[in-house]
Amino acid sequence: MSDITNPRPVEDTHVRELLPLHTPRRVKQRHPNRSHELIANTRSAIADVVHGRDDHRLVVVVGPCSIHDVEAAYDYAHRLVELRGRYEDELVVVMRTYFEKPRTTVGWTGLVYDPQLDGSEDIPTGIDVSRSLLVGINELGVPCAVELLDPITPQYYADLVSWAAIGARTVESQVHRQLASGLSMPVGFKNATDGRVKVAAQAMEASARQHSFFGITTDGEVAMVRTSGNPDVHIVLRGGTSGTNYDAASIDAAASMGADQGIERSVMVDCSHGNSSKDHRRQTGVAQTVLDQVRDGDRRIMGLMIESHLSAGRQDWQPNSELAYGVSITDACIGWDETAELLDACAAAVKGR
Repeated sequence: MSDITNPRPVEDTHVRELLPLHTPRRVKQRHPNRSHELIANTRSAIADVVHGRDDHRLVVVVGPCSIHDVEAAYDYAHRLVELRGRYEDELVVVMRTYFEKPRTTVGWTGLVYDPQLDGSEDIPTGIDVSRSLLVGINELGVPCAVELLDPITPQYYADLVSWAAIGARTVESQVHRQLASGLSMPVGFKNATDGRVKVAAQAMEASARQHSFFGITTDGEVAMVRTSGNPDVHIVLRGGTSGTNYDAASIDAAASMGADQGIERSVMVDCSHGNSSKDHRRQTGVAQTVLDQVRDGDRRIMGLMIESHLSAGRQDWQPNSELAYGVSITDACIGWDETAELLDACAAAVKGR
């Protein structure tokens, strides 16, 4: 007979701790957004390219695979602001500021979750540091791009984001499609890790519609969220285990998806991941192939994504390990000099078509 005065626990049996966080409103008050005009203008500029209203410029999302060092991130942004101004007539340049990293098994999960890089999982500090960095980079005049992984984090810093991605591991997630339907910036859906593009097209179709789902308010209260649908969604081709998909035929097939739903769109090409076989040294070759198509007048290509850092390559991370400055601890990246040359090639391709 069971002891009804001391029942066996049936709730939170695998939860070690529940720690309250500061509300999104409080974090925003501590790090206010003073770059509304830059962000609104960049979002509009990207949307114009997505919809073909601006069929001249390309969107280029460029920057580190992930942000792990605030000093290096500012260093990169200071360099990028000059190139952004130089090519503003040809390119809409947005910096990758990725704070959340989906893992196939285990590994460092990003600045939001482990800002100390020591396994301490200091999320309150991670949220604070991430928002502060977005504020600072925007104030330099560089708009920011992120991949959204957790459905709660956008309340803390989505107002500082000009373009967002839904990644290959979450593109089939109903939660992320609902989330994207309410976001205020253009959103790119990557094809699945195995290379399937149809799931990205389905995500694009779903997120363009109205949804109702669970969320939180800026005061941290649980709420029902009702969205109107995001009109500025598109597909990002990143290759996969089945091969690359940046050739003309793949771009043509992807660009025509959604036509039966009235949302046929131009596409972005990710020069890394499956398209480069995860070899950063191939990114420029991928980009040049895509730029050849741009130069030939292909308007179905709306942009490129490039993984780039101050120095080329990557380094292994272990808690409390000593790290080289400006080198990725996640995917390998091209270095700054190659990045500058590649942005110049992007602008030249736009001028040449």
